[in-house]
Amino acid sequence: MSVKDFMSKNVITVEPQTPIFDAIDLMKTHQIHRLPVVTAGKLVGLITEGVIQGALPSKATSLSVYEVNYLLNKTNVKDIMIKEVETITPDALLEDGIAKMRANNIGVLPVVDADQVVGIITNNDIFDAFLKITGYYAGGTRVTLSIEKDHHGILADITKVLAENELSILTIVVNRESDQTIVEIQVESKIPEKVAETLVNAGYKVVSSVLTNQ
Repeated sequence: MSVKDFMSKNVITVEPQTPIFDAIDLMKTHQIHRLPVVTAGKLVGLITEGVIQGALPSKATSLSVYEVNYLLNKTNVKDIMIKEVETITPDALLEDGIAKMRANNIGVLPVVDADQVVGIITNNDIFDAFLKITGYYAGGTRVTLSIEKDHHGILADITKVLAENELSILTIVVNRESDQTIVEIQVESKIPEKVAETLVNAGYKVVSSVLTNQ
């Protein structure tokens, strides 16, 4: 899975000269929390709710409401935007995006291709991607197996058992640890007990078998 598969493509942007109040209105209208700042389609910065909040006068200020509004009216996006922005390309692996967000403690990455903003991916998009990849929205049963002695072709053996019992596989996730292999399979069945019993009878250790997206 790549970034382009899950990024938002209809990106709302602002220009450096955009007044802060206009940027706030855009965020409220489109129910978003960040806006890439562009000049002729090229990314030059990023404005977020947090950045705007940080630019507001302290509650302890002696300024009147009218003075605060006057100052904000005189403030443009370019005056407070983040100028050093982490980005990613549309063909990058989704995991690359997650790793970059984690490494930089950020929740958004503008997606840039040939210096042009073509999308944006946020932590919420990552959450949606995880649910889709694991097959959560497809419903059915999530069965987890613990395999202590992994061997070549183990997945083929498991899928054969399920196929012989007319249990269709939606997704498979494998996590190999030092002492065991954890296999999580989303099966198109609403009877967890049947799925578990089928695999136990075939000699596998079932850790759990539960319905998803009930």
